[in-house]
Amino acid sequence: MPPKIAEIKLTHFDGEVYEPAEDSFMLVDALVDDWPNIEKTSPTICLEIGSGTGYVICSAALLLQGSGVCFATDVNPRAAAATQATLAAHGVSAEVAIGDLFAGLQPRLSGQVDVLLFNPPYVPTPSEEVGRGGVSAAWAGGDKGREVIDRVLPQVNRLLSATGCLLMVLVQENDIEEVCQRLQESGLQSRVLLKRTADEEILFILKAWNSSLQ
Repeated sequence: MPPKIAEIKLTHFDGEVYEPAEDSFMLVDALVDDWPNIEKTSPTICLEIGSGTGYVICSAALLLQGSGVCFATDVNPRAAAATQATLAAHGVSAEVAIGDLFAGLQPRLSGQVDVLLFNPPYVPTPSEEVGRGGVSAAWAGGDKGREVIDRVLPQVNRLLSATGCLLMVLVQENDIEEVCQRLQESGLQSRVLLKRTADEEILFILKAWNSSLQ
């Protein structure tokens, strides 16, 4: 029997919140595919940065089957409300915080996150479009689509537990080789788990983990 993940029909939609799309589905597919490996580490804390409708963090909560605690953040208050509604519709829960990136959770969760999920604003745009609020905050990534991503990369190793991992969506324009190099500089190994073509984008799911682990 396949693992239970969030259902689109139970996902809360709001015109000012990024709806689940191919990148969201791909991130959940990668999480499901890699779950046998993740499960071996007995994960207890999962955090999603930028939860949108809550489709991804809800899927993570369902995979945990009550054996852990989920956290989610979003800069958009309407996204935070949508996430809560999606979780409630599926009968699972998470602590949802409104704010930029880690939304103040970083000190509390430092070194404790077993699964970090991030579908960032990765679309290359003019820098002035980054962080404008509303639904555009979910996709406008600035130069090379990396302006928000580059703020997160140096913090990943500080957040992850000793056996924790990051699963992150990227597109070809983000310069994946350079992203991997940045992660390596902070003590993390990384590899591409999935690659798909969607519309005019080539999407990737990158996994990163502590270099001391095999």
